Amino acid sequence: MKQRVSLITLGVSDLGRARRFYEALDWKTGAGAEDDVVFFQAGEMIVALWDRSKLAEDSRVEEGGWGGVTLALNFSSSTEVDAVIEEARRAGALIGREPAETFWGGYSGVFIDPDGHPWEVAHNPHWTITDDGGVRLD
Repeated sequence: MKQRVSLITLGVSDLGRARRFYEALDWKTGAGAEDDVVFFQAGEMIVALWDRSKLAEDSRVEEGGWGGVTLALNFSSSTEVDAVIEEARRAGALIGREPAETFWGGYSGVFIDPDGHPWEVAHNPHWTITDDGGVRLD
């Protein structure tokens, strides 16, 4: 198996609300208003929004609380981290952790989307951010 991730699907309780939140972050989708799943191109992968109950049934797992996964967006500077956290705040995110220097030598904060999915927004000085937004381990 190739070492990669192609798609992340977030289970949501209200698809319209979730879609409006991500669109407020300036994410673009081609999904129609009547579609039951919303896809966003995210660099070389896709992030999808789908009804949480349907996702749990399709994945053969029990619905519940936080699943032990945090998503992350990495940037080239702490200034970009601050800007993204503020954009998420304006879009209605709960800020779980304000941006600050980290124990590992970087800078990060966390926002939480309307369905409780945490997103770390970070600058790691030990990694390279490519021109297309990809991340490379140095």
